[in-house]
Amino acid sequence: MASCNCIFSFSNMTLDKDKKGLIGKINKLKKVKNAVVLVHNYQRSEIYEVADFIGDSLELCKKAAETDAKIILFCGVNFMAESAAILNPEKKVILPYLDAGCAMADMVNVRDLRLFKKKYPKAKVVCYINSSAEVKAESDVCCTSSNAVKVVKALKEREIIFVPDKNLADYVQKQAPEKKIIPWQGFCPVHHSLTKEYILDVKKTYPNAEILAHPECRPEVLELADHVASTSGMIWCARNSKAKEFFVLTECGMTERLSRELPDKKFYGLCNMCFDMKKNTLPAILQCLEDEKPVMRVDKKVALKAKKAFDRMFEAA
Repeated sequence: MASCNCIFSFSNMTLDKDKKGLIGKINKLKKVKNAVVLVHNYQRSEIYEVADFIGDSLELCKKAAETDAKIILFCGVNFMAESAAILNPEKKVILPYLDAGCAMADMVNVRDLRLFKKKYPKAKVVCYINSSAEVKAESDVCCTSSNAVKVVKALKEREIIFVPDKNLADYVQKQAPEKKIIPWQGFCPVHHSLTKEYILDVKKTYPNAEILAHPECRPEVLELADHVASTSGMIWCARNSKAKEFFVLTECGMTERLSRELPDKKFYGLCNMCFDMKKNTLPAILQCLEDEKPVMRVDKKVALKAKKAFDRMFEAA
């Protein structure tokens, strides 16, 4: 993952002939193979054209659990495809690149988590979805950025180990002061790179723009935001706000998604790109669907334990 301090605004994408041809082939092949394509908000904008559903992690989890399709092609990173496989053990889950990872997810592993749990024997473990299947299996309940507060509040225990994002943990602590949140020291490099000083400059440059921030941002950045929300929550905020201009503090693909959904409003964002999210391309998706591979496989014992963490999340939120 990487980010830079340049600022851009989105203009409507024009698809060239080659992309239109690929889109047509993919959409036709989906019907033939009884496949559904789930696309995260951070994907390349042309990939939206082959999506059966576009959303944030929680929405994609729900769609993965509900689909009747034989094949699920996931356009996101590997922990998302793992989640789809855990929720659909009888279906084939494929993704263009098995090595499309997540730097935050790599900051926690099962061995270290088990050692950490021994320090707090009374605490329950809430695991952010940006984590491996093994870590989820070692946790009591999963959460996403859109339901983390609800999940934590639903637990009867006061002490909560929250892995792996320390910034989301801090946000949850502020929303649930009755709990004692014990944060893991992980973070998303894309969001963590944003500083208070930079956001103050943004507010001076764009005085009429409301700030939309993802809760993976630093606490001091969230304090300056007008709205703190998951990626799909940002769409709701922008749609219901009277403001006509917005500055988006998350991965740059979200600025394109917002502009697509709300073309009558103006969105600015940083060039803070997640290269793993951007690995997927139309040619790679077509090849993946034709070959029906790579297939995401999760160890059965791990999947069963992780499924319980997902079930508890759905029950709580």
